[in-house]
Amino acid sequence: MAQDSVILGFNAGATDDTGKVKTQADFEKEFKTAKGLQGAPGNFTTIRLYSNIQSGTENTPIAAFPAAIATQTKLLLGVWASGTDNIDNELAALQSAIKQYGSKLTDLVVGISIGSEDLYRVSEPGIRNKSGVGNNAETIVKFIKDTRKKLEGTALAKIKVTHVDTWTAWVNVSNKAVIDNVDFLAVNAFPFYEAERDNQISNAGSLLNSALTATEGVAGGKDVWITETGWAYSGPAFGSADATVDNAGKYWKEVGCALFGKKNVFWYTLRDANPENEVKFAITDNLNTKPRYDLSCPSKRPELAPSKPSNNVSSIYGSNQTSSALPSGAVRPTGSGSPSSTGPTPAQATGNAPGSSVTIVNSMAMALSVAFAFAAFAL
Repeated sequence: MAQDSVILGFNAGATDDTGKVKTQADFEKEFKTAKGLQGAPGNFTTIRLYSNIQSGTENTPIAAFPAAIATQTKLLLGVWASGTDNIDNELAALQSAIKQYGSKLTDLVVGISIGSEDLYRVSEPGIRNKSGVGNNAETIVKFIKDTRKKLEGTALAKIKVTHVDTWTAWVNVSNKAVIDNVDFLAVNAFPFYEAERDNQISNAGSLLNSALTATEGVAGGKDVWITETGWAYSGPAFGSADATVDNAGKYWKEVGCALFGKKNVFWYTLRDANPENEVKFAITDNLNTKPRYDLSCPSKRPELAPSKPSNNVSSIYGSNQTSSALPSGAVRPTGSGSPSSTGPTPAQATGNAPGSSVTIVNSMAMALSVAFAFAAFAL
């Protein structure tokens, strides 16, 4: 289970781009495409999941598990944690999978995330922007402890545990207990959605760097993984950010290539999944191994554009920084509905779930307006 090299991966949800629940064959095709992308600067051999449960069932293990075994694809497991007081079904599905597949599965696991953007969704701006159900820090910590306890005595007893959230959730002092209880921090960051900032493609690297710097500033020396980032190739513009194939390619070249091999990165995304989302991010059409833009990186990798000194929230406010109001007119990525007794709804487990979905402005915008009030906090 130890991490042998820097991760290159994609996010994969429970449904395809028509909303159909994925089968094992669907997952296998997706995982094979990820590994076979023409011109890719490395092997994209790891997939991040949002849930252990096959969509539409109570606690049946997700079909991604046998697909990963068949294709020898590594997994960052996901536990859906929003809108519930327990994760019993998620852990039951994982325990069942461990029993069924044994080391064939557990040897592929690089970590497990307890929740995805739950903390943002229960924050004031998350509620105001109708981002959907979430969960508070106390509950997420409880779920983390529940997970560790349930995995005692299994091959995943020592697996690294994390939580995925926005950088503004991580720098919010009220969420420090979550930082204290994870092995590494996982952050979702999309410069594309910072509609209130000068978020044209030429500033994307600086915006992304600011999010990383802020997260690392409160991580207490723990590693920070990037679990979602990317640029839209189609759909409405957000602020100065235009959704074009050229811009998506530039973001890959100028931001992705600066990260690959240096940070653990899960790109958003290999395939589009939510038919209701006007904004499209997929680097392929129909899982074709020929991408819609050039994926090669120069032999001399670019450096991520530096952020301005004042961009680091923690340097301005220290560990007591609390995320504040989202700028007027801004809205946050969100899935729809809430987990049902039969497991996460397709929208929640698609990878268009909170963190990368329908009407969207990335969380990076959320804390910025309050910073402007004090220190010209511009990304």
